[in-house]
Amino acid sequence: MNKTDLIQKVKALEGLSQDERAYLLNLVNTKKKYGLVWEDKPEEVEEQLRENLPVLKEVKDKAIVNGEDCPNHILIEGDNLHVLTALTFTHEGKIDVIYIDPPYNTGNKDFKYNDSFVDREDSYRHSKWLSFMSKRLQIGKRLLSEKGVIFISIDDNEQAQLKMLCDEIFGENEMVGKIIWKNVTDNNPTNIASEHEYILCYSKQKSKIEKVWKSTRSYAKEILLKIETELLGKHQSIDFLEIEYKDWFKENKKFLGELDRYKYIDSEGIYTGSQSVHNPGKEGYRYDIIHPVTKKPCKQPLMGYRFPEVTINKFLEEGKILFGEDHNKLIEIKVYAKDYLSKLSSLIELDGRLGANELRAIFPTSSKMFNNPKPVELLTEILSFSLGKSSTILDFFAGSGSSLHSIIELNKEDGGNRQCILVTNNENNICEEVTYERNKRVIQGYTNAKGTAVEGLGNNNLRYYKSAFVGRGASIKNKKEITQLATELLCIKEDMYAEQNTIGNYKLNASDVKCFKQHSMYLLVLYKEDAIEEIVEVIQSVIVADKERKTHFKVYVFSNGQYPYTEEFEEVLPYVTLCALPDAIYKAYQNVLPKRQRKAIPELKEPTAEEVEKQLNTDTTDLFNQR
Repeated sequence: MNKTDLIQKVKALEGLSQDERAYLLNLVNTKKKYGLVWEDKPEEVEEQLRENLPVLKEVKDKAIVNGEDCPNHILIEGDNLHVLTALTFTHEGKIDVIYIDPPYNTGNKDFKYNDSFVDREDSYRHSKWLSFMSKRLQIGKRLLSEKGVIFISIDDNEQAQLKMLCDEIFGENEMVGKIIWKNVTDNNPTNIASEHEYILCYSKQKSKIEKVWKSTRSYAKEILLKIETELLGKHQSIDFLEIEYKDWFKENKKFLGELDRYKYIDSEGIYTGSQSVHNPGKEGYRYDIIHPVTKKPCKQPLMGYRFPEVTINKFLEEGKILFGEDHNKLIEIKVYAKDYLSKLSSLIELDGRLGANELRAIFPTSSKMFNNPKPVELLTEILSFSLGKSSTILDFFAGSGSSLHSIIELNKEDGGNRQCILVTNNENNICEEVTYERNKRVIQGYTNAKGTAVEGLGNNNLRYYKSAFVGRGASIKNKKEITQLATELLCIKEDMYAEQNTIGNYKLNASDVKCFKQHSMYLLVLYKEDAIEEIVEVIQSVIVADKERKTHFKVYVFSNGQYPYTEEFEEVLPYVTLCALPDAIYKAYQNVLPKRQRKAIPELKEPTAEEVEKQLNTDTTDLFNQR
């Protein structure tokens, strides 16, 4: 059938309203031959974006600042569609890993759409979920770097639909893999026991990550083979290999372990050193491990073991337990270099109750708990494999804040500088009282359920923001307002937060210009054209005073158009990067904002049982001859 002819016939049909005709033409023009098709359901938070632009405002009194060189983690309170839109200005193409744990749409009050819970009887249950996820995943893809990956937790309720949706958004060939998380034991199954969830992983450009991962693993195996061939059984140091492959070892610690541990060889192969069995910050497992010499139970960690007894027994069988001279010393787990080459498995066995136990340890007296938070150990396992030491992770279904907790733990383990961006709404005060408070305690320290003081991981900063709006119309008033409110977006974009009241001997007028500084880098936001001439003179004086010429200025200047006043800054251009506001924000938002006017497509309603029966009783069509 010729599509053009069909379109003309639809246009020529009589008795149709304009909306009905538009709906039929939309169906005819659908080119999809395979994949998901669902009834797009209007979402109120998207409708808000038809007339408004999102910005972010910092809640200053919630900032936790421990030092200029500490990683700046960001918690944003607001609807994640609004916040993701704002992040296209600050972080498009800059996110290394996205991890999300979205609502599973079980029908048991876990998924809200337009302020109403979606139950199992809702005939548009899956359509609403797909509309909701599609908008957010499309923006998430834009935020990923070219080597970025996304991990999505899900269960059987939407796993099949999510797989097809991700195939459509990211590309079927971009699927990196599916992790099965065995997180529970069903002791009383009625049919087939459901003891697991899934974590889907997709890449922005699989060829980019495959090149890195495959070459790294291949090279690692070559080095291990060389070590085994030349040194296995000789029990000697391998320092000379660390010198020979120094740069490679430093870049690939996550596969071969930290260098200060990577010293040991035994008859079973190369191992990097040891891993603690201590369960940090919460009550773990309790059982006895008998010392092979003294035949007495070994000393238990303060908070118990982090592994269940069955796992420890497996380690014992494999000879991976390191005992002390007697039972008074804690045991450790021997970690092999080979284990790092296949660190991220497609099957993870981890008790799903650990996440709730972690929260109870941090909030021993709170009655407000979060349903099914993800364990830090699960996220650490995933993120340690996929994140470099200076990477950025985004979680826009932040919930209780497990992702940031895991990033803080990872930074502690290897001295990394990873940054985490969390996004969540504040329904039932969850953002303020759980997400923020949890990670505040992790950073500053707390007293757990047993009354034991847990030391804070203080080499981290945490900043709290709320989403807000500016009118979308391109009036001068709106342009000036968004430029004023964009200052905090710029601080996030440039990762610079230390505000300066002066530059050199020049005192700043905050209504004209704001300045932020980190090391030799300045961020200037000029709200008025009149301030340009004086600011150029100030920049010149700073440059002259800097004998090493390391100082650089990023200058965002208000302009009614696209011109960033390049000629006015001509004398200092080698030391300045210019950008016009709010034009840069409009350009970032234009690809993700909905159109100002929504297409009027009539909503098809399901017929009632009475209407169906009436139609059947009055239908005289010959079903065989189709007259």
